Amino acid sequence: MLGRTEKRFGIKPDWIAADTAYGSAENLGWLVKKQGIIPFIPVIDKAERSDGTWSRSDFEWDEEKDQYICPEGHSLRRFRRNYSDPNRVKKIGGTYKYRALKAHCQACPSKQRCCPNMDARAVTREPDEDARDFARSARKSRAYKISRNKRKKVEMLFAHLKRILNLTRLRLRGPNGAKDEFLLAAIAQNLRKLAKRRPRTPQTEAIA
Repeated sequence: MLGRTEKRFGIKPDWIAADTAYGSAENLGWLVKKQGIIPFIPVIDKAERSDGTWSRSDFEWDEEKDQYICPEGHSLRRFRRNYSDPNRVKKIGGTYKYRALKAHCQACPSKQRCCPNMDARAVTREPDEDARDFARSARKSRAYKISRNKRKKVEMLFAHLKRILNLTRLRLRGPNGAKDEFLLAAIAQNLRKLAKRRPRTPQTEAIA
């Protein structure tokens, strides 16, 4: 869709908004790295935990040193092990595993909040995790908040069309028929808005 829009109209957005279904690592990586578009999209993150222990998002990523930093300040370095079988590696589908030292975790005062059933904490990093991190930071920006408010207004208009004006399906055929129906629906919505903004007088209140 982005490619067709750019080819036909010469338009390429600086940012794009979508729901969680488009928040996969692959989609975000394509938008950020190949298209240079800021994604205002919720990130699909299966690493989030519901048991109250720290999730991967609680760990700080240090790109320069290729490591994670836990909330207590300890390092989680990329997990490496020498196998006799060269085909056995700790990189599966581009995903790396990072692990803390057992000595640090065993003596850590926050072990019960981090890895209560493990000797040492480990987290994984996806191939496009940098794009996911970028999407997370973009959702904290002022531009995202403005975009979210604008999208809410648009979504409310479509909900009003379906539930109040009962525009659940189009009755006229073809693009021109659809255009005419939406135009009439938009006129109806605008008239309702104007009616609400009309100054209240005793006469209008009596009519209401």
